[in-house]
Amino acid sequence: MSELTDLDHVTLSQRPLAVCDVDDVVLEFLRPFEAYLESLGHRLLPRSFRLHGNIISRTDERALEDGLVTDILHAFFENQITWQKPFGSSVESLKRIGQSADVVFLTAMPPRYAQHRRALLDGLGLDFPLVATESPKGPVVNRLHGDRALPVAFIDDMAHNLHSVGEAVPHCLLVQLMPESEIHRHAPKPGPNVVRAMDWEDAEQRLLGHFSA
Repeated sequence: MSELTDLDHVTLSQRPLAVCDVDDVVLEFLRPFEAYLESLGHRLLPRSFRLHGNIISRTDERALEDGLVTDILHAFFENQITWQKPFGSSVESLKRIGQSADVVFLTAMPPRYAQHRRALLDGLGLDFPLVATESPKGPVVNRLHGDRALPVAFIDDMAHNLHSVGEAVPHCLLVQLMPESEIHRHAPKPGPNVVRAMDWEDAEQRLLGHFSA
C-alpha cells in the first residue's frame, strides 16, 4: 500500500507536470454515489455542500448518523470499480495531455482503498502514477514539483484543495472542474487565481496552452 501513499514511486521527466484530482474530475463520484445510496434505501438531500447530515433514510426521512455515513462512503470506495465511470471525456483528454506532460493523480481518500482505485484507473488505460492521501494537497504538489523550472498545473473540483495548492505552489495553474448538480451549487467559490473549466475539452486546452507558453 505504501507505494500509493508516498511519493517514492513517482518519477518525473523533464516535462511539464499536470496533477489531477480523481473524484468528480477523472471519475464520476456524485451520480454513482447517489445510485449507491438508492440501492441501500437512502438518498442525498443537498442542503449544503457536504455528505454528513445530508444523507437521509427513505424509511423515515431522518438524517443518517455521521458514523454510518462514513461507513457507507468507505464501502462505496471499496466497491468503486462497480459504480464509478469516467467523468466526461477525461480519459481521452488525459491521454492527450500525457503526450506532452507528466500526469500524476492525487486523490483524497483513505489510502487503504487506493489499490481499488488503481485497478479502476488501469482498466481505463490511465496508468499514470497515483498518490492517495487525506493530507492537504498543497504540500504534496510542492514536494512533487520541487524547484523544477517547468510549468505545473493542478485540476480539482474543491476550492479548498485549489487554494492549498495555490499557497504552496504560487506559479501553478489552478483549474476547477466540477459537475453541474444541486449540491455543487452550495460549493464554496474559489479565489480569482483559479480558472473554471466548463468540461474536459476546455481544461485540456487550458493546460496545453499553459505548458506551451
